[in-house]
Formats: sequence, structure tokens, C-alpha cells
Amino acid sequence: MKDLKGKTAFVTGGSSGIGLGIVKVLAEQGMKVAFTYRRKDHLDEAMAWFRTRPGQTVHPIKLDVTDRSGFANAADEIERKLGPVQVLVNNAGVGILGLMEDATYSDWDWIIGVNLGGVVNGIVTFLPRMIASRLECHIVNVSSMGGVAALGSAGLYATTKFALLGLSESLRTDMIGRNIGVSVYCPGPVKSNIGEASKGRPEEFAATGYRMPPMPEDAPPHAMLLHGMEAVEAGRYVLKGIGENKLFIFSHPEFRDVITARCEALMAAIPDEPIDEARAESVRWLLSNKIYSEGA
Repeated sequence: MKDLKGKTAFVTGGSSGIGLGIVKVLAEQGMKVAFTYRRKDHLDEAMAWFRTRPGQTVHPIKLDVTDRSGFANAADEIERKLGPVQVLVNNAGVGILGLMEDATYSDWDWIIGVNLGGVVNGIVTFLPRMIASRLECHIVNVSSMGGVAALGSAGLYATTKFALLGLSESLRTDMIGRNIGVSVYCPGPVKSNIGEASKGRPEEFAATGYRMPPMPEDAPPHAMLLHGMEAVEAGRYVLKGIGENKLFIFSHPEFRDVITARCEALMAAIPDEPIDEARAESVRWLLSNKIYSEGA
């Protein structure tokens, strides 16, 4: 999608961090942007910023992305107030750090429900509406560099973020020949509030296996976030990815070596043996995909 002015976007988790950076960039392009929030302090900070830009149109909606009926209500509200959604950014996410051996079912259920289930809910809610509208549309699913290369002590997070790559690549394949683009954004460290995600953890998932020591209120931010990319800069990479209909959106060249190492490890693991032609022919439809070779 090249011309975004006047069109409607919906960004989950858009009141802070990467999500807010994306909201700011899309609104700057003249889009009408609805976004979700959960914490009032985040909403107040975001709206204070937009009040200094009266020419931009934003519409906040309180929504837990695991709430499917809430998603449907949000979609109806956005269409009524701003028009049909043509850009959907499934951004909302949470993080848990710790060894996988310590994780409880509650830890798994919470992070899967938000990071993967929230994206599924967005797609199930909006994709049929996009197809029915026959308008040019685009979906961006926000994964992570932790969805491309595994990270130590972040196995639960990596599991959900790896899943978003498979989901996005499959959805883009399904959309070949249609006017709906699909991208997956894989950022490295961005200045955000992801470290505060546990504050919004529902009581039903309170039984965690991780016991993080309490941090003093005046503690400096983690070095990874302290030196992270500014959220608006990250948002500009997403804007560029939408405009160029990129399958993968990367913004952090610092991860080039680990991506290369993983790709080389995958290639090295393929048996150096002759191809069984009969077997290959039986699965020919699995052996190529236009989204990789032709950018479909």
C-alpha cells in the first residue's frame, strides 16, 4: 500500500512502546488510527502527545486482545467511527524471562494467549471484513528477533514469536493473487514498557514458576532497552514495509550474524544425499513457494 492518507488503521497495544511508535507514524501519514490500550497512564501519555497535533486522528479503545467478543465490538466501533480497517497491526505482546524448566501452565497459557492468541483473534476478526470490502489492505504481525533466532532464558517468548513467522508466511501464501499484503516485523531491542507486562497479568494466570526479585522504583532501565531503538524509528520501518509490501521487516542490522549462523546451521543439517525423485514428485507442492522466490 502506497497511499495511506485518509485510510483507517488499527494497532493493538498502541498506547506505548513499539505500538505507539507505529500509531504516531501512521497518523503522521494522514491515516485515521484506532489503537488499543489497557493502562490509563499509558493512554493519558499517548493522548497528551496527540493533543499537540490536532490535525491527526486517533481513536483509543480499551481492549484485552484475548477477548474475542471485545475484538468484534472494537471492529464495529472502528467501522462506525472511522471507516473500514485497511491496515491491521497485531502488535500487543508480553514477555517472560526464565528457564523453561521453571515455567508453569499459567506462564505458558498467559504468554500464548496474548502473543499468539491475540494475533489469531485480530486475523479472525478483521481478515473476513477486509476480503469482503475488496479494498486494498495490509496486515502486519509484530514478532521479534527472538522469533528468528532463539534467545537464552526466553523460551516461552521465542515459542510464540517463532509461531508468528509461520502464521504470517502462511497467511501471505493464502493471500497470493488478492489485494491484501502480509508482513511480519521482527525488531530487536526498542525502548518500550515490555518489562512492565507482568503488571497486567490476569489473576487467573498468577501461578508463575518465575520469581523475579523486586526492582527499586528508581532502578535504571535494562541496558538492552536503554540502548534500544526509538519507537518512532521502529514505526518508520513498519511504514516502509507496508509501502513496499515486504514479507519480512527487519530494523536491526546488529542481528545479521546470528541470523546468518542459524541459516547456515539449517542448510548444514540437510543430508548430503541424492534426492528421491518419486518422493520429491509426491510433495512437489511443498517444495516451492512464490513468497520466497518471487516476492508474491
